Amino acid sequence: MKLISSCAVLLSLTASALAASNLTLLKEYSGSSFFDDWDFYGDSNVNYLGEPWNGTTPWDDFTSGDVFYMGRSNGSKLYTVESNGHAYITVDNTSFVAPGQKRPSIRLTSKDWYNYGTVWVIDVYHLPWGCSVWPSIWTSGSVWPQDGEIDIIEGVNRMTYNRMALHTTSGCSAANGTDQDGTPGTPDCSQAAGCTVDENKPNSYGPDFNSNSGGVWGAQFDVSGIYIWFWPRTEIPPSISTSNGSIDLIDWGTPSAAYPSSSCNITNYFGWQQLIIDITLCGQWAGQDSIYDQTCNNTAQIPANSPSSRCTTDNVFNNGTADYAMAYFEIGSIKAFAANTTAISSTTPSSLVPGATASNTGGSSPASTSSSLPSGSNTQGSTGGGPLVVSDQLQKFAMLFAVLTWLLLL
Repeated sequence: MKLISSCAVLLSLTASALAASNLTLLKEYSGSSFFDDWDFYGDSNVNYLGEPWNGTTPWDDFTSGDVFYMGRSNGSKLYTVESNGHAYITVDNTSFVAPGQKRPSIRLTSKDWYNYGTVWVIDVYHLPWGCSVWPSIWTSGSVWPQDGEIDIIEGVNRMTYNRMALHTTSGCSAANGTDQDGTPGTPDCSQAAGCTVDENKPNSYGPDFNSNSGGVWGAQFDVSGIYIWFWPRTEIPPSISTSNGSIDLIDWGTPSAAYPSSSCNITNYFGWQQLIIDITLCGQWAGQDSIYDQTCNNTAQIPANSPSSRCTTDNVFNNGTADYAMAYFEIGSIKAFAANTTAISSTTPSSLVPGATASNTGGSSPASTSSSLPSGSNTQGSTGGGPLVVSDQLQKFAMLFAVLTWLLLL
């Protein structure tokens, strides 16, 4: 009995040690090649509904935003890599936009897909900010919302904190009493805003974030749950700041947002994910009068029966707003890590979740698109718990190691 007890303890310690093992770098978006492995939504020949563009530049029909998404060639003035190696992505702040038209912007989707066990590290120096501005860095599955969405970085107008969220079909929710630093909102991930968590750490969004040289996000996509961390520039963990091709989570601390599988079966509600970076204007979240008025003054004189919102009239039309000078991303790098190299795929996976088939719908809608689609049945149980990245192979190795050690002790 004593040996069996010792074996159990050893197994637990071995599994814990493997959980903190180094994760290998799968993909890095940085430097002069930053934009090479992204698709520009403006180069698409179909819209979100699968209908032809009819020769016009794609507009933001994901969130009804007031932007046209430009392609790699015709949008070249809106993205660049500067001499410091940082990637810049901006909304147009120089064009005259006639009433009823839309302002040029950029939306990028990674060519690669990422599976369970992936950890993304996103190093950002400047986030877009200002009235009407709605930026985000997020992930989405192929079929929305069946394959899920993870909002890692997102805000609107003149918010001063980052908002994280999941979007799924009905049945996935945020857990009560979860160990996280952020403030939870609506727990139902199928609601319009998703299951949100607001960042409580200072300088996570807005002018304070930008004036303090930004910071770093870590996001873990795992069968044990989905977890998001944020660190201001001066608080980045050594495991990230000194990383050389691998990382571990041993010094990451409590996440800002935690969605353990105990309340949301990840394998049932999330398939392979693509990274997305975009800036839209107004639309279904930033453009709602009640949301817009919270942080932006209403100075627009809108004619009766006008289809334009106060957000649009105040900012998008004519020469635009002075806030658009601040409406740009400055990204140092985005890195993807995993314990297994099979967690990345350069081609659209043929099967994303149990029983689901991939389809090319063009993406998903951040933060404000409601979902009423029914979810499938739970096909795989999960134990929940804290952040963990342990592959099946590692778990088997841990068991074998413990058994061999026990035999040696006999």
